Amino acid sequence: MKTHSQASDIFNQDEPRVDWHDESLWFIRQKRDKAAFAIPEWENLRDIASQIKENVLANMDTYLLEFEEKAQQNGIQIHWAADAEEHNQLVLQILQKHGFKKMVKSKSMLTEECHLNPFLEKNGIEVIDTDLGERIVQLRNEPPSHIVLPAIHLKKQDVGDTFHEHLGTEKGASDPQYLTEAARQHLREKFIAADLALTGVNFAIAETGGFVVCTNEGNADMGAHLAKVHIACMGFEKIIPKAENLGVFLRLLARSATGQPVTTYSSHFQKPRAGQEMHVIIVDNGRSTQLGREDFRSSLKCIRCGACMNTCPVYRRSGGHSYHSAVAGPIGIILAPNLDMKKNKDLPFASTLCGSCTNVCPVKINIHEQIWKWRQEVINEGYAGFEKTQGIKLMNTVLSNPKIYRFAGKMGRQTMRFAPFLVNNSLNKWFKNREMPAPPKESFREWYLKNRNNNKNEQ
Repeated sequence: MKTHSQASDIFNQDEPRVDWHDESLWFIRQKRDKAAFAIPEWENLRDIASQIKENVLANMDTYLLEFEEKAQQNGIQIHWAADAEEHNQLVLQILQKHGFKKMVKSKSMLTEECHLNPFLEKNGIEVIDTDLGERIVQLRNEPPSHIVLPAIHLKKQDVGDTFHEHLGTEKGASDPQYLTEAARQHLREKFIAADLALTGVNFAIAETGGFVVCTNEGNADMGAHLAKVHIACMGFEKIIPKAENLGVFLRLLARSATGQPVTTYSSHFQKPRAGQEMHVIIVDNGRSTQLGREDFRSSLKCIRCGACMNTCPVYRRSGGHSYHSAVAGPIGIILAPNLDMKKNKDLPFASTLCGSCTNVCPVKINIHEQIWKWRQEVINEGYAGFEKTQGIKLMNTVLSNPKIYRFAGKMGRQTMRFAPFLVNNSLNKWFKNREMPAPPKESFREWYLKNRNNNKNEQ
């Protein structure tokens, strides 16, 4: 497995595509800002949403049991999964119970986290992702690169080539309307033929036992309303206390994600229709551990809007696939090490710690602070690697000793001025993608001491 740095180096080989990826995501970030600034009470909504989620985290067991009780009263079958393997087995058991060999699936990052698709395919089940972006990357045998915009790394020409290969569209066709219509006709057959539909869950309401699924394409509705069996999969953090809380979260979600006032479809599922089975699988998969980590528990407030990804300068210029995790970007950085710190030890260092992710988070997760704290955890557990560990120890020595610090600064300035080739070479990882700054003639301390004396003389 490539590290984030290695994978982003590959992504950056196509500079025009990187620039396009960067600009596309920043355009969405700007749409988010316009939508947010249009609401005078925006910051109040963020505060309220954060407080609701804090209440949920403090009373998780109570709300989950209340949801289970109310859902069962509504005729929904509730299942509990301790980890990804148990979740996948539960889905397979429901399919096998009915003798189903195919299912349609709307967007669900939890199933990506659990690697459900390859598991089911190995067991002879045909899985059709029905979200357009998810279907595109599924046909290309790629994971999604963004939690809201799964195919944001692809251009329309890439989609045209993919559809020509798999759906038989005209070679070289890249008109979005033509390609969308081809996908619509292709998926319509899948909806009609499938007996089981799987969806995610955006919000599960403890008070009512119902749940809400938000989409812009209506594919969750198409699947769930036609299928004989509906399975909804949710991480246990998706719970909210009351139906009235939805007014807060639905106003925040779409504006933060895509700059829309509200998602096109906010579908409420309360109970199975006559003759239908409805199952909800509530998944832990490391969430209890995260809930017990005081420094990281607030990451469970996430509503999966993707705003932190759209604003992150590292994500925008490294691509979602460089994070080797189901959830990429800043939020992925603070979720992935909880699942496997050794495997994801590089991710906390894929950040500038600029804080932009925290500034745009609709539920006020302190994302950049948690990234910084994960760095400490990785180093303390001995996963940082020899080079990084020794570099940190060296910097600790330099920065904790004023004389050594001043000497090192002077030597660095002299080297850059009189022997720049010692710095401007391929061995310097910083220089590989940047221009080194012109060395100053003096340090800030030297300038300050000199000017302080001058100011005193003038007074």
